[in-house]
Amino acid sequence: MDTQAQTQANKSAAFVALHETGTFVIPNPWDAGSARLLQHLGFPALASTSAGFAFSQGQSDLSVGLPAMLAHLTDLAAATDLPVSADLQNGFGDAPAAVAQTILAAARTGIVGGSIEDASGDPDHPIYDLGLAVERIRAAAAAARSLGYQFMLTARAENYLHGRRDLADTIRRLQAYQDAGADVLFAPGIQSKDDIRAIVQSIDRPLNVLMGFPGAQVTLDELRDLGVRRVSVGGSLARAAYGAMWRAAQEIQATGTFRYADDAMSGKDLNTILAQPVLRQSDET
Repeated sequence: MDTQAQTQANKSAAFVALHETGTFVIPNPWDAGSARLLQHLGFPALASTSAGFAFSQGQSDLSVGLPAMLAHLTDLAAATDLPVSADLQNGFGDAPAAVAQTILAAARTGIVGGSIEDASGDPDHPIYDLGLAVERIRAAAAAARSLGYQFMLTARAENYLHGRRDLADTIRRLQAYQDAGADVLFAPGIQSKDDIRAIVQSIDRPLNVLMGFPGAQVTLDELRDLGVRRVSVGGSLARAAYGAMWRAAQEIQATGTFRYADDAMSGKDLNTILAQPVLRQSDET
């Protein structure tokens, strides 16, 4: 096994183990620098954010094409020795075969997991019909199983992000995606403890819950008690960073002062953290 494959296999094993017991937070960096900072803080794994990356490129969410996304994932996976899972949107294609090809291409970037959503991108029909959605996950799972290591496939039911607050249909979709081969299940937009509990009790795969939205009232301890295995924060860290910059620029314009710098990380701290070499997991074996 070559060095890159060994590194990916080691990252995969660590990522699989994280899902087996307990609850962990998988924060979402949007570039190599934010990935390095999150690793320095001690998080055990990272997940990409399509929104955060798009913002960093001066684009809106869902407007980045597959080639640019693959280049970004290559940079992200190389920036850290942590397992990285990718937001692969809807697989960059409607057909199951297109989704399978996206999984295979994404795996070559060095990531060890990724999510496929059932949102179509069509405003008139925003969620794929269940039959097609299941075939897409089945094709993604088959591609993932062909890789020679366990690629953790996350299946996303997007109802709640598109105004379809139908818990029964969301559970039905997650159960179908589970049967189609998904390793992790995810219904972004679910917020109440009752809904989260109902989903956990209806599935036998780890559940990812999205936090980091305004007004979030559920704590990490409460999510752990509900049986949630993985907690992500989507584009909220990127939005927090852009929010801080926005407020700083507004201060300069409005008052001519520069107090925002009091809360900024120091150049010394950033240089110290980012100067540390990335330890490849293959170096430990």
